Amino acid sequence: MKKLPVGIENFEEIRTEDFYYVDKTGLISNLLNNWSKVNIFTRPRRFGKTLNMSMLKSFFSIGADPSLFSGLNISREKELCDKYMGTFPVIFLTLKGVDGLSFETAYSMLKYLIRSEMARWSFLQDSLNLTEADKAIFKHFLKQEESESELLISLKLLSQLLYKHYNKKVIILIDEYDVPLDKAFNHGYYDKMVALIRGLFGEALKTNNYLQFAVLTGCLRISKESIFTGLNNLEVNTIIDDKYDEQFGFTDSEVRKILEDYNLSSHYDEVKLWYDGYHFGNTDVYCPWDVINYVKKLCFDNNAKPEAYWINTSSNELVKRFVDKADKTTQSEIERLINGEQIEKDIRLDLTHNELDNTIDNLWSVLFATGYLTDNGRTDDGKFKLVIPNKEVREVFVLQIQEWFKETFVFKNASLSTFFNDLKDGNDEGVEKYLNFVMNKMISILDTKAKDSQKENFYHGLLLGLLRGNSEWMIMSNTESGDGFADIIIETEEIDDGIVIEVKYSPSFDRLKEDAEKALKQIRDLRYTERLKGDGRENVISYGIAFSKKRCKVRSEKM
Repeated sequence: MKKLPVGIENFEEIRTEDFYYVDKTGLISNLLNNWSKVNIFTRPRRFGKTLNMSMLKSFFSIGADPSLFSGLNISREKELCDKYMGTFPVIFLTLKGVDGLSFETAYSMLKYLIRSEMARWSFLQDSLNLTEADKAIFKHFLKQEESESELLISLKLLSQLLYKHYNKKVIILIDEYDVPLDKAFNHGYYDKMVALIRGLFGEALKTNNYLQFAVLTGCLRISKESIFTGLNNLEVNTIIDDKYDEQFGFTDSEVRKILEDYNLSSHYDEVKLWYDGYHFGNTDVYCPWDVINYVKKLCFDNNAKPEAYWINTSSNELVKRFVDKADKTTQSEIERLINGEQIEKDIRLDLTHNELDNTIDNLWSVLFATGYLTDNGRTDDGKFKLVIPNKEVREVFVLQIQEWFKETFVFKNASLSTFFNDLKDGNDEGVEKYLNFVMNKMISILDTKAKDSQKENFYHGLLLGLLRGNSEWMIMSNTESGDGFADIIIETEEIDDGIVIEVKYSPSFDRLKEDAEKALKQIRDLRYTERLKGDGRENVISYGIAFSKKRCKVRSEKM
């Protein structure tokens, strides 16, 4: 069986080293049959943008190796291959590494990338088709002696020199074009970076007579008024367009084929549950990064469980920002999404980064564009029916909400100290009142994260999060004591005091009191207080706490 290309984004390497490849060469024919002068493709991260750009470079570049495309769909289009394969000088830049805490650092990185691309064409220094003046200018750039204003014309200059050498217009490929803007926004030099990118792209894409066409990829469709001002030869293909809807991500038939090729068809349902659910144009799409990672893991362990691969490739800062800004209405909408429902929203796909925080509606749009939400059709008035695409992304929301909850209620809530005192004093009413207050304020993910038999675990974790806000207490979870394992045992700051808590999940509100009493009885019957008493803590308060959705019932007893 072929090797699986986890993290490999170089088309030539995949083809020459016999890695498994899902054929996306239809992008080439679609592009050639429909191209505009400047083509932008926006897709979420890890959906094959960089690999597709590498494929385009391998196809169009002068000296292209036809064997790389042997057996692929594009090879059957002989007329296109004869006319376009290996016929253009191709300038290729990926901007995903243009980062830095300051503009100066990011600028230096961009400058280095451009110089490296120019160095790839260093033979131009000896070209018989270039004048001595041309060669002198080229050497000036190779030595990184250019000013910032000169850097703006660098791609246009390289295009001109390549045209003179080959007598062929150039193709420009720019991968992850929006990354420098995103990083700049997060680090406080957005306006400077916008001016730099606008100038660079304007020269290379708008006023470049040596340009055959250009292709750019990114996560966000950056507003034309931001960096593409005056560019009237621009075609943007987003996740809602159907022209290229199968070219980024894996279709259902492609996933079935992968699983079949590796004798893993029995895992289809779980792969679909975890990694499917995206809608690009008219096509249902899986996240390829997830599928490849999981299939590779299954090859070594057929019993391996799905994991969240995609969400672990970034900080998920967008979801955090979104949850932090959520008001009560938005919290309710998030709750509905987590429950598998859909919400209806107007979506803007052309934003600038400094508009993101203007309104919560803009954040809905960004979450949609970046893959945290997908659409389930439109309403009659054009609103998008938004849903969480799959189980993996749902986990992002749940985990982020949990973090938000901890920050909001554990570390920032002044009444938490009263809760601790009530707990230590055996004040059922006070403990119950505070827990109900907390659960009413937080987004209810309580009944959605697990099966009934596992929901108790969530409430257990919720309590632990609260209790660990007290740095003076020793908190022990699922600890052996007496004739079993107590849910929570607490050694307070008072040497003679201790607390035992048993948690229960109630399927209905009318059972809360009964289940709280059962929890208390379990502590008594299984002697969960023995560990504390064995350490000399005679003043032990036991709590039975039953939870159902956003409500609880508390019963206590001194044992």
